[in-house]
This record gives sequence, structure tokens and C-alpha cells, in this order.
Amino acid sequence: MGRILAIDYGTKRTGLAITDELQLIASGLTTVETKQLMPFLKRYFQQEEVELVLIGEPKQKDGTPSLSETYIQKFLTLFKQQFPDKPLKRIDERFTSKLAFQSMIDSGLKKKQRQNKALVDEVSATIILQTYLYR
Repeated sequence: MGRILAIDYGTKRTGLAITDELQLIASGLTTVETKQLMPFLKRYFQQEEVELVLIGEPKQKDGTPSLSETYIQKFLTLFKQQFPDKPLKRIDERFTSKLAFQSMIDSGLKKKQRQNKALVDEVSATIILQTYLYR
């Protein structure tokens, strides 16, 4: 079995989370600068067997696409060109940033650590992955 990779795409930074080989445990992987995302993915896919990629689908409260969806669509087009055999699924990511922030508070992280936006992005990707695994 291959791993599942979750992507919380952002215009500046992108959070990544990954499962173990049995697809039981979701863990934060890293946060990369978005302009370095494709080279990072290329290297990662060469090193690890990833059988599915999840990409957050940001929506407004009423279910309509958020403004960032335009940027994600451009990324999806590039991703499909670079990795045509890699299956993709979209996962509703409404409230993941708020949930990530709250989970950081609940885990006892200090205020300064919670202000680390890269960490929030990575935790958000982990929540996207957990949403997929546990539904």
C-alpha cells in the first residue's frame, strides 16, 4: 500500500501531511514555499510511494468556491501535467485553519509557536488528511 499525501495549498506557503504505509495515521510532513512545491513533490514522489494525493478545496460558508480556488485550479493543471498517473481527490477544507489553530492551543503550544503560519499550514494539511481517513 502506498501513502496518501494531503496538500493545503496557499499562494505563499503550502502545508503537507502524509499517512504511514498502512494509511492509518496522518502526520504533518512539512510546509514548503509554494514556488518550490513542484520540485519538492517531484523529489518526494521519487523517494516514497504515494498512491493518492488530496488537495484541499476551500469554500465559503455557503458552499461557493473561495477566491483562492483560482490559484488552486492553476496548480491542479500543472500537477496533472507533471504527474498524470497520480490520482487526485479534493477535500472540503472549510474551517481547517481554525481547527488547526485550536488543536495547537489544545496541545499546549505557546502563543509564539501558534503564530508560526507554516506550522498552521502543516496542521491544516493534517486535518484535511484526517478528514479523509476518518469519514
